[in-house]
Amino acid sequence: MDSGLVVMSRREIERAHLMRAIQERRLTQKQAASQLALSVRQVERLFARYKRDGPAGLVSGRRGQRNHVLPDGLREEALRIVRTRYPDFGPTLAHEKLLEGHGLRMSVETLRKWMIEDGIWKTRRQRKKRIQQPRHRRDCYGELVQIDGSDHHWLEDRGPRCVLLVYVDERSDRG
Repeated sequence: MDSGLVVMSRREIERAHLMRAIQERRLTQKQAASQLALSVRQVERLFARYKRDGPAGLVSGRRGQRNHVLPDGLREEALRIVRTRYPDFGPTLAHEKLLEGHGLRMSVETLRKWMIEDGIWKTRRQRKKRIQQPRHRRDCYGELVQIDGSDHHWLEDRGPRCVLLVYVDERSDRG
């Protein structure tokens, strides 16, 4: 037995008022769309549901339902397999192996979140940064000399072919 009671959120109540204003021709669908921050097409669909079902047509049909619920035990099974068979795999490769070899289906990001929570995977921020030791300059002049040569007709037709040699000492750039 339906008591006719409709439980609505504040947003849905506001939509009902706007739909009534559209029905009474005090408001256009375009004006309602701008007030609701929706497209005119979305307001047309809302208004059609309002005309068909009344204010109850504006209530979300998903109310009380959970989104994307994964089967019970999937998390434990996936992490058990990753720990035993793929301990050094990253989330993306582990996801591929779980899907192909074990038929376990979840998103890569869900597996990444589970692996981080379980301590199997560390985020970039958690991983220690490798410290790159700088190469210190040599103490003695001439220990590291770079030489470059260029064989060319430097004097054009006025003289023989020559080789230009350039010697650069690592310490020569110090002032």
